[in-house]
Amino acid sequence: MEALRTEFDYYLAHQNELVKKYNGKFIVIKNQEVIGVYDSELEAVKETAREHELGTFLVQKCEPGSESYTQMYHSRVTFV
Repeated sequence: MEALRTEFDYYLAHQNELVKKYNGKFIVIKNQEVIGVYDSELEAVKETAREHELGTFLVQKCEPGSESYTQMYHSRVTFV
């Protein structure tokens, strides 16, 4: 999602320092700031979505190298 490009660019620019602090965790980035740290991707999304609209934050596994770069997932919205 192009809207989150700024957040991913922030991750790339700060990856080394973020890995030193959060290695192996899933971090949530919004407005070029880490706003949450979690043990699983699901937990990161669920907890962050309580206060922030989906699509307005990036969940990224914090690891060295490029193997864990965020993958794009699309989901459907169901109206009941």
